[in-house]
Amino acid sequence: MTTCIVLAAGFSRRLGQPKQLVDWEGEPLVRRAARIALDAAPTIVVVAHDAVRDALAGLNVTIVDNPEAEEGMASSIRRGIAACEGDVLLMLCDQPLITARHLRALIDAKATIAATGYRGIAGVPAFFASSLRDELLALRGDVGARRIIEGHEHVVVPFEGAALDVD
Repeated sequence: MTTCIVLAAGFSRRLGQPKQLVDWEGEPLVRRAARIALDAAPTIVVVAHDAVRDALAGLNVTIVDNPEAEEGMASSIRRGIAACEGDVLLMLCDQPLITARHLRALIDAKATIAATGYRGIAGVPAFFASSLRDELLALRGDVGARRIIEGHEHVVVPFEGAALDVD
C-alpha cells in the first residue's frame, strides 16, 4: 500500500506569509494538494500551524502535527514516515500544477524510487518503496529527500508543471 505524505509544516520565510494558505483557484494550496493526493492514495498531511490544519477541514486525510518544524523539511518527512507503513509518495503543498494522474504514474512506475522530472532534475513528488524507510527516517535538517533520490537508481516520470512552485 502507498500513502501520500503532503509536507505542509513550513514557515514560508521567503514569501512572508504561510504559503500553505495562499489561494489558488479558490482554495488554499494545502487543501488543493491534499485533495489531489487523496485522488491517488490515502493521505497524511504534516502540519505545524492551526490555520493550516483548519484549511483541511472536511477532507478525509490524516493530520500529523510536527512540533519540530523549526528544524526544517527533514523533520516533516520523519513525522509523515513514522505515521504510516509501506511505500510512500512525498509531495509538497506548493506545486499547484501537480495532478492526481501524475501521482498515480509515480506509484505505478513499479520502481524503488520514481521521481518527478522537470528542468533537468529528478525531484518531488517522488515515490519511495518501503525498503528506503530507514534512510528517510535518518534525514536531518532543512533538507528533503533529493540526496536519497540521487543516491539510488531511480525512474524519472516527466512533468514540467512541477517546476512551478509558490515562493
